[in-house]
Amino acid sequence: MITTAACGAGSATTAAEGGKPEVVAAIYPLQWLAEQVGGSDVQVTSLTAPGVEPHDLELGIQQVTAIRNAALTVYVKGVQPAMDDAVEPDTSFDAATAVKTIPSGEHAEEHAEEGAEEHAEEHGHEVAYDPHLWLDPSRLATVATTLGERLAAADAPHAKAYQDRAAKTAAALGTLDQELAEGLRTCETRTLVTAHSAFGYLADRYKLKQVGITLDPETEPSPTRISEVAKLAKAEGVGTIFTETLVSPKVAEVLASQVGAETAVLDPLESKPSGDYLSAMRDNLKTLQTALGCTA
Repeated sequence: MITTAACGAGSATTAAEGGKPEVVAAIYPLQWLAEQVGGSDVQVTSLTAPGVEPHDLELGIQQVTAIRNAALTVYVKGVQPAMDDAVEPDTSFDAATAVKTIPSGEHAEEHAEEGAEEHAEEHGHEVAYDPHLWLDPSRLATVATTLGERLAAADAPHAKAYQDRAAKTAAALGTLDQELAEGLRTCETRTLVTAHSAFGYLADRYKLKQVGITLDPETEPSPTRISEVAKLAKAEGVGTIFTETLVSPKVAEVLASQVGAETAVLDPLESKPSGDYLSAMRDNLKTLQTALGCTA
């Protein structure tokens, strides 16, 4: 069953015979969030299949139709250009508009001392802010609250249920945030060398320093870049180079061999993990504690 969006008000009417508002989620973290906040009152559809690199998303006619008929489409601008083109302004929610963003890896160092957390200028599909905001549970909690408000506006008869579930989800994310803050409070090293610059929000929130080998997981770094990162890693006593799910570990392994370090997997949660968002983030915490020498 599909829904028909009402222009301007952000509301929707469902199919005549008991249909539920349909929420389309661009990527797994937003799917998980929509399921938590929407509960049994919505039908959630994810556009990115498990195990698929989300940046490569291509939309067919059926998926574009689903977006146009949805009560709400939840996405993050800059992650998937196909989504940026397909969403309807009146029935879409860009999660990045609900939080303060940080510069992308390309711009992060020049803004680090200023502590800048703001939307930067956008140029076509390229955004100067880091879109991986879901890796900070405190920001995702803010997105949960805003999502609850958007769903309440789109489906007034269930407004209180959406708001209650949003509050419960935000509280669970707050608990996770506290666990990460405490678990990463005391570490031997605070430098996070990653295969690509996906963990900026995690580093920003928990006072770590991210050094990405590349900005784009599909781009091979130059020998010069690998040499630069290797020099920094040695100077800062980095013992682990982080690779990630869905991305070849080759570059990280080459760097680790030059540095004399090990490799470990951090999940950027761009695709559905074996558990859910909360369990995957707790697994990331354990990986970080071991790799960085943290004592809780």
